[in-house]
Amino acid sequence: MHYGFIKVCAVSPSLRVADCPYNAQMTIEAMQKAAMDGCQLAVFPELGLTGYTCGDLFLQQPLQKAAEDALADILKASEGLDLVTLVGLPVNVSGKLYNCAAVVCRGRLLGLVPKSHIPNYGEFYEKRHYCAAPAGVKDIRFAGQTALFGTKLLFRCESMPEFTLAVEICEDLWAPLPPSTAHALAGATVIANLSASDETVGKAEYREALVSQQSARLLCAYLYADAGHGESTTDMVFSGHNLIAENGALLSESRPFAEGCACTELDLGRLLSERCRNTSFEPVTDGYEVVSFSLPMKEVPLTRHFSPTPFVPADDTARTERCELILRMQSDGLAKRMEHAHARTAVIGISGGLDSCLALLVAVHAMKKLGRPMEDILAVTMPCFGTTKRTRSNAEILCQELGVQFREISIANTVRSHFADIGQSETNFDVTFENGQARVRTLELMDLANRTGGLVVGTGDLSELALGWATYNGDHMSMYGVNAGVPKTLVRHIVRYEADTAATPALREVLLDILDTPVSPELLPAKENGEIAQQTESLVGPYELHDFYLYYVLRFGFSPAKIYHLAKAALGNRYSDEVLLHWLRNFYRRFFQQQFKRSCLPDGPKVGSVTLSPRGDWRMPSDACVSVWQKELDTLS
Repeated sequence: MHYGFIKVCAVSPSLRVADCPYNAQMTIEAMQKAAMDGCQLAVFPELGLTGYTCGDLFLQQPLQKAAEDALADILKASEGLDLVTLVGLPVNVSGKLYNCAAVVCRGRLLGLVPKSHIPNYGEFYEKRHYCAAPAGVKDIRFAGQTALFGTKLLFRCESMPEFTLAVEICEDLWAPLPPSTAHALAGATVIANLSASDETVGKAEYREALVSQQSARLLCAYLYADAGHGESTTDMVFSGHNLIAENGALLSESRPFAEGCACTELDLGRLLSERCRNTSFEPVTDGYEVVSFSLPMKEVPLTRHFSPTPFVPADDTARTERCELILRMQSDGLAKRMEHAHARTAVIGISGGLDSCLALLVAVHAMKKLGRPMEDILAVTMPCFGTTKRTRSNAEILCQELGVQFREISIANTVRSHFADIGQSETNFDVTFENGQARVRTLELMDLANRTGGLVVGTGDLSELALGWATYNGDHMSMYGVNAGVPKTLVRHIVRYEADTAATPALREVLLDILDTPVSPELLPAKENGEIAQQTESLVGPYELHDFYLYYVLRFGFSPAKIYHLAKAALGNRYSDEVLLHWLRNFYRRFFQQQFKRSCLPDGPKVGSVTLSPRGDWRMPSDACVSVWQKELDTLS
């Protein structure tokens, strides 16, 4: 299966000005290499068969004829290649000259697309030679074939319809309303730009931004092939700055003067998913004609990077900025809620674990924002049967270092009384044994908040919400869940950021020890040596995997097969295929089973593109069936 991926390249071969046979040969050699490397689309620069800098030679009939003959040679050479190729050349139509892109596939001239916007300023004087693209689409005879000529052309792969290609040329991208805008709305998922953009100081950065932003605006892939070595240096220098972007992300780039090519895989399924969910993206197909072509579609080995932690930036600076921003969002949300509720205290159950630690840190930031004393935060530890000395000690030290109120309420007697009421044995470590403790904890916090005129701050994170790893009407409930939009993998980094910026060595030390403590609800008795017996990840699976699955399930709606494929690419060096598949099955099962908990979540701030609020981004019936997804999972091995 191809999973919606195709391999593409943007190439700047060396050329000779006005030497069309030589330029055709260089192009053919690059085409052959691209096909051998598994590419299904290769884009070459503007006027690459003649050279962009021919000047008045463009008006010479011998050059025009040589360019047409060169295209005929390329058509013949393409017959045995499973590749769509775009090359640039001048085309004379009814006595007028047009700057065109020829779209070639397996010996067939699929179409000729003329340039719409003709620059005539600064160092550019194209209007001296070329006409702007005329309206409409018509048949012309060129290079021994009949082909469509016009701008409103879409080229669609029969075996992979999500691969729908459209073309614009150089200046078209710089125009206030680029043709690619209409192309994308008509259905193009891939925009190819054949360009001859000369290099000047600062232009490369601007070009990168322009290409990336256009791909983001149009929810498309954008390939930019730039003229390079061999163009005339009379007044300009060309650097071969090739770019490939996808929905705002620059995937591949050949740096200026590197004389290389940009090559990567495009995820067309991802683009279609984005368009499907974006109600502002409304199709408009008026005036467009679709040209079909055939290519054998095959599985594409992935060379582009897929982060094993899609919620966490790999770059240190970006990760720090992400942590700072999320903390500001969380704390501002909590500050607003406390203001509105006229809450005198923020009441938090502090376990000495990761999530409650982050919630407490958020509350500290919120109080600073409100200009209130830290004593208005009431942190409560509630030891019971599974509480360890390590977590109890860390909870107290953390509160001392942050200057918040710390209170201990042992709930063991209350839990025992409750167990007696319902006939629960204290030696039966079943779900009732665990959930009974969790609900008593919540009872204590809620009533304490009532007594102090406070607000209970929830601690559960996004990953736990996805898996349903919370006790219904226990830790599942609060008055404001500050961590509801933060996945577990990101919780770790935010706490680590707070450790790195800690005001005291003692605060840093306790935060680092909390990070090093196994994730656990501590609802089962500790081991004989006092260590935590109940470790969450051994029961529900590694949060690293579940966060990866969560991201692609919610953000793009990918199929289980594609998510499994991506997981092998991103995480296969650390987990076997069997382990990846096992926990993927587990994720889907729990995600569907536990929707009823998410349907009645308390309020909490959205901090990223993936969230599970029933009032916002995720609306799902609690009794939905997983059978469709399970059936596909059963086909995987």
